[in-house]
Amino acid sequence: MKGSCHPADGDAAGWRSSPGLYCPLVSDLPLTLPDDSATVLRSALDRERKIDAALERLGPLADRDVLVIDAGTAELARYAALGARVTRVPRAMPWAVGDAAADTIVSVWSAFRGVVPADLAEADRVLRPGGRLLVVHDYGRDDVSRLRGDLVEHGDWTRPGGPFLTRGFRLRVIHCFWTFDSIDDARTFLGSAFGDRGEVVGAGLKRPRLSYNVAVYHRTRGGTDPTGPASAAAAADV
Repeated sequence: MKGSCHPADGDAAGWRSSPGLYCPLVSDLPLTLPDDSATVLRSALDRERKIDAALERLGPLADRDVLVIDAGTAELARYAALGARVTRVPRAMPWAVGDAAADTIVSVWSAFRGVVPADLAEADRVLRPGGRLLVVHDYGRDDVSRLRGDLVEHGDWTRPGGPFLTRGFRLRVIHCFWTFDSIDDARTFLGSAFGDRGEVVGAGLKRPRLSYNVAVYHRTRGGTDPTGPASAAAAADV
């Protein structure tokens, strides 16, 4: 079943944040790249749709009212295709939606960079009883982290005492890939997008893909989770 999303008057991309509220769209990608490189990466990122499948299992999204924070056009379209009724909201708090307006909130790449009580309180206000908050970031420990260098997501955030796992979240790790049509295509992209570091990584490729591990921090409204304590070890989805 197809879902739906909210069109914005005068918005060429065809999306709005919520009724009466508009702000520019952000990238569908975990990093900012020039347009040509961004197009290539958008095609290569998670062709197996493991991230979508994980969000559906942890949410779910199908036939649910889903708030998506700071999403780009392709991201919103994916959730609508999964059967979600999608509303986009900007990163700024509070959101211009009513209490108990959503079954699921999804934040991918750009929002919830470290958790503060005001953010969680706003999420709990918007979620219905039993509603789910899903936050996607890089996990690291993969080929892509060799390109980007160490990020706070790769270390402090994934430890039991980190900002997510001490606030009612659990962690699911998704083992994804950047997959290209050929090794030559991969090397051309890496050199163009990442310079010398990309050329070094590209030279070592044995197949046309890079490993890319993604962390999904998931939390039930109020910080409770029926699957166990928030500080439990990360589950892996291979």
